Amino acid sequence: MTVQLLHLSDLHFGGLADLDQIEGLEQMFPDLRPDAVVITGDLSQRARHGELQRARALVQTAARTAPVLVIPGNHDVAWWMRPLIPFAKQPLYAKYARYFGADLAPTLALPGAIIASALTSHGVAWGSLTPRVRDLAVKGHLPKREFARVRGLFEAAPQEQARVLVLHHNVLRGDISKRMGLARWRQAQRRIVASGAEVVLCGHDHQEGAELLGGRVVVSTAGTLCKRTRGGRPSTFNFVTIEPTAVHITYFRWDAASRRFQASDTYAFARAGKGAAPAPGPAPAPPPAQPVPADTTSHS
Repeated sequence: MTVQLLHLSDLHFGGLADLDQIEGLEQMFPDLRPDAVVITGDLSQRARHGELQRARALVQTAARTAPVLVIPGNHDVAWWMRPLIPFAKQPLYAKYARYFGADLAPTLALPGAIIASALTSHGVAWGSLTPRVRDLAVKGHLPKREFARVRGLFEAAPQEQARVLVLHHNVLRGDISKRMGLARWRQAQRRIVASGAEVVLCGHDHQEGAELLGGRVVVSTAGTLCKRTRGGRPSTFNFVTIEPTAVHITYFRWDAASRRFQASDTYAFARAGKGAAPAPGPAPAPPPAQPVPADTTSHS
């Protein structure tokens, strides 16, 4: 069975959102006809009510076409509350929960896939502390309890369902930023592979990506629909097609001339243990990326 997922991330409603692009995307939902829409966090810029209200309106628009799974990103967490209430987590997510529900790591079951999310956005927390002050509330971490819960969901799912893991922070190093989204990223990568995930959907880095983790887990990293893209690149979202033996990831890039998103590069991957390598996707894969200088601006 084929499953098609519309993968969005980092909308950043507030001062950074590009409303032309958002409205263009909303008009595309019926034509794309995904089986589900997955939004991997950072719906807001400062976790303000108005920002989250506009994000909720987008989710409701998408839900008219397909089920929607949403998780919080680091910008959706009121991390500045941590010093005031050091041992209480509820205030960190109170605004987000008001508009998207108290389940911060929801699961969505489709006929051909189980989509399980893991919470990596914890604000200022021990698991994500690093020596760099700029990363104080930016880095994420994948706790052991989240890994164990997701692995249990995947183990209990029917064999024919594809295993899709959703989290906010990028699990592979950004090509331009040269940054990992997760603290203790080697440990996190081992946990992701051990969870049984076949496909990972993530964001955070503001640059699109389609790669393999551990030689077997397909990673779709969605770009951003806000004005702060890596290297001034066009905004993007990903369309992920999971077939019985292959996974295809197509980038949709914003075309300023036509004022709409256009299908661009497609990357094709064989599903681990599911047969021979797939044929090329509907668009040719681009040549390997050339080395670029690191972007020292913090967009995440």
